[in-house]
Amino acid sequence: MTFSIHGIPVSRGIAIGRAVLVTSSRVDVTHYFIQPDQVQEELQRLRLARDAVVEELQRLQQEMPRDAPPELDALLDVHLMLLQDELMGAGVRQWIKERLYNAEWALVTQLELVSRQFDEMEDPYLRERKADLEQVVDRVLRRLKGAAAPVAAPPQRPPRQQDLGLDDTEDVPLVLVAHDLSPADMLQFKKSVFAGFVTDVGGKTSHTAIVARSMDIPAVVGARSASHLVRQDDWIIIDGDAGVMIVDPSPIILAEYGYKQRQGELERGRLARLRNTPAVTLDGQKIELLANIEQPEDAAAALAVSAVGVGLFRTEFLFMGREGKLPDEDEQYQAYRGAVDGMHGMPVTIRTIDIGADKPLDDRRPDTHLNPALGLRAIRWSLSEPAMFLTQLRAILRAAAHGRVQLLIPMLAHASEIRQTLELIDKARAQLDERGQVHGPVRLGAMIEVPAAALSLRLFLKHFDFLSIGTNDLIQYTLAIDRADESVAHLFDQLHPAVLRLIADTIAACQAQGKGVTVCGEMAGDTEMTRLLLGLGLRSFSMHPAQILAVKQEILRADAGKLKPWAEAVLDSDEPAVLLGL
Repeated sequence: MTFSIHGIPVSRGIAIGRAVLVTSSRVDVTHYFIQPDQVQEELQRLRLARDAVVEELQRLQQEMPRDAPPELDALLDVHLMLLQDELMGAGVRQWIKERLYNAEWALVTQLELVSRQFDEMEDPYLRERKADLEQVVDRVLRRLKGAAAPVAAPPQRPPRQQDLGLDDTEDVPLVLVAHDLSPADMLQFKKSVFAGFVTDVGGKTSHTAIVARSMDIPAVVGARSASHLVRQDDWIIIDGDAGVMIVDPSPIILAEYGYKQRQGELERGRLARLRNTPAVTLDGQKIELLANIEQPEDAAAALAVSAVGVGLFRTEFLFMGREGKLPDEDEQYQAYRGAVDGMHGMPVTIRTIDIGADKPLDDRRPDTHLNPALGLRAIRWSLSEPAMFLTQLRAILRAAAHGRVQLLIPMLAHASEIRQTLELIDKARAQLDERGQVHGPVRLGAMIEVPAAALSLRLFLKHFDFLSIGTNDLIQYTLAIDRADESVAHLFDQLHPAVLRLIADTIAACQAQGKGVTVCGEMAGDTEMTRLLLGLGLRSFSMHPAQILAVKQEILRADAGKLKPWAEAVLDSDEPAVLLGL
């Protein structure tokens, strides 16, 4: 039966494919793809884990006291039977062989399918055996976790239908459905085979959404119960423009969305022709289009769309999902140098670690703060861990010896924070001098992402060479909206008069003092905001590479001089969205 689920559109386009459900378990399960030549090794891991649990249960039976209730022995027999059940075992092996899932992922996927069959049984006794199956699977997962293989790079192509036992050799698109995806999860899936994804939770500027846009794949978040209503391998359509997921679409609906998908591909082809066209407005204003990146290898994507530099290197992705083992100075230095070398002499703005709120350092560490967004995050966390911060600063300064590096500090609000940060930067330089290690000069910048900073521009411009407006957090903190909470997502308004005034004042103050200013938040990559930002005087935009060509097209069609009075009228309006036609 065809049905639709509505959520929040966060990345445009149409995706059509089979659902891959990232299911939850009482044991932490890592989801990753293996390479085809690792299939036998993964099957062996599965066999060893299962055999170990069989031996454990058999030993429990042999050592059972004589006065133990007979039901206990019978229960162990049931568990042993489930462990050796061919339906369960064959299904797990199939997921490993055909979809290239790691053993843990294959196991929880098959558990979900078999559990569904238990739920449909009429006999209440048999239905209750689902709990036994879950307990058995948990035992095997714990064994696998004790001998888990390192996370492997995902395969570079999707499984083909012939891999799935079908005759057609066309690629089978896969779409990811999950309750939530952390930034670390998204980074793991970034180069994988998924054509789109849907999550139950999240907002338009949650980091899940941001990474989806960087991947340039259709995505819907805040879809509430999607992960409970969709089944493994269901055919689904993701409409990233409307924020809708259609499950089990009819042939007519499939044909309609197939047409929309082809039209989107044609539009991308037209945009690609703008790659080498300079970003200049109709009245001759040169606009700087920079790229936001998460990993050094993302520099290639920036160059592919002719970005003139990196406006934001989010270094926190180097720190995530490492179970508390942070990257050392040399590992960070190599990563930062990789980005600098990859941009071939163009500037690279490296932001110091911005951990906290919706970007936890490790998913397994529960956040104990009552409100993480207002707690120990970004520069606050760095200043509380000076040894870690100095390590990062030294690595960035060393990378600066190889090219043009700008050092960007997130979430500053107080003069004392600025003073401590500058002192630590000087200390990092001194430590490198003492070692005799080469380092280079950096231009210093600060993020304007809390209202206190936007209202203290004189202080910031006194100490920094440039400012970068992080619109995502600026909106969040100005409007007191948790941007990852779908229940208040409708109140997250980038056109709120207070938000626009803070942005306009920051741009004007920087221009008055001849200092650079960039918008690096999601607003920079939103084509509906391009004309307004140009009218406010912005000449430097930084966004995910996937968004650059669409923004460039808007710039080429705009007359910045004529937009200025219109932008001033928008600023003075109580309802700016009306003047923008939104």
